[in-house]
Amino acid sequence: MSTLLPVLLVVDSANVVGSVPDGWWRDRRAATERLRDHLADRAARGEGELFAGTPEVVLVVEGKARGAGPVPGVRIEEAAGSGDDRIVELVAAREPGRRCVVVTADRALRARVTSCGAEVAGPSAVRP
Repeated sequence: MSTLLPVLLVVDSANVVGSVPDGWWRDRRAATERLRDHLADRAARGEGELFAGTPEVVLVVEGKARGAGPVPGVRIEEAAGSGDDRIVELVAAREPGRRCVVVTADRALRARVTSCGAEVAGPSAVRP
């Protein structure tokens, strides 16, 4: 039955937003909202390998990026503390056998989620 579940695509917002020096630091929430909208658009179109088959897209936000609400196709998870810890919790709590891909360039986080059975992709896999 788990093969029928969509891929769980968990995006480390702070890491992906911070991967391009485009002025994101001036308004972290707005930068997160732009990323959220881009993810929703790609998911709706099924664009790219990660978005094929209508994945469940979860954008994990922390700090000054909090307050970016969800949109159709993208769920927002606001981390009470560390965004990395919340990502690991989401990966560990997924249904047994469900494929999960975490988007981040953070080496320590990559090690943590792969030890939980997730795959990883870099920020360029979801950036415009």
